[in-house]
Amino acid sequence: MEEKKEKDFQDILSEAKVYLDTRVEYTRLFLVKRASKLFADLITTAIVAVCFTLAFILGSITLALFLSTVFGSYTAGFGSVALIYLIVAVIVYFTKDNFIEKAIVNFTIRKYFKKLEEDEDDEQKV
Repeated sequence: MEEKKEKDFQDILSEAKVYLDTRVEYTRLFLVKRASKLFADLITTAIVAVCFTLAFILGSITLALFLSTVFGSYTAGFGSVALIYLIVAVIVYFTKDNFIEKAIVNFTIRKYFKKLEEDEDDEQKV
């Protein structure tokens, strides 16, 4: 009878070790998956940001050159583009508390919960 208890305890102990090893491996793989998703999201977001920035800068130069030909002066063309940006900056400054910050916060929260939902769907599929 004593020998049977020893064997059962050893079986339970070995099963606990296997479970713990499996759990550690699952946690490691889960963290690798999260880190790779985060890294991929950062890279794609950076690429999009760079492309938008380049498009914005080149579009601004194009608009300034176009307005320069319309006004007949490079100074007037580039100055009018600078004035447009100044007006936009003033509008953003005075409306940031009411509209812009709330829109950015809501967008960020929606994106976070969408990613969280996708992660949960991926886990349920496995």
